[in-house]
Amino acid sequence: MDWKLEVVPIPVSDIDRAKSFYGEQVGFAVDHDTQAGPGTRFVQLTPPGSACSIVLGASSGMPPGSVQGVQIVVPDIEAARAHLTERGVVVSPVQHFGPDGALADGPGGRWNSFVFFSDPDGNGWVLQERPADDQAV
Repeated sequence: MDWKLEVVPIPVSDIDRAKSFYGEQVGFAVDHDTQAGPGTRFVQLTPPGSACSIVLGASSGMPPGSVQGVQIVVPDIEAARAHLTERGVVVSPVQHFGPDGALADGPGGRWNSFVFFSDPDGNGWVLQERPADDQAV
């Protein structure tokens, strides 16, 4: 039996602001923007190449900014960082986890290069570089 993660709710305080951030700045595709009824709106966006989407406006019961550590793998951490920076997203430098478990600046070894950023509400995201020779799904 396959279990596939399809949608992750991201709690935000302003759907229009978040839609603009994720769609225009981060570069996620806007799949739909649906008004389900009075005061109920859902905006679904998908990262390029991903089978999993995020949804803004879902009633998750979580306060805006409370989601932390949602991770996206990318084939080139420097290119992904440059993409975000060029679009005005505040991002960390490329970092890696040292032998002591602390973050240090610069790329690390296989699967050990990360960039961190947050949306306007403080929801935290992690980009992780997947080694180029390890691209199988």
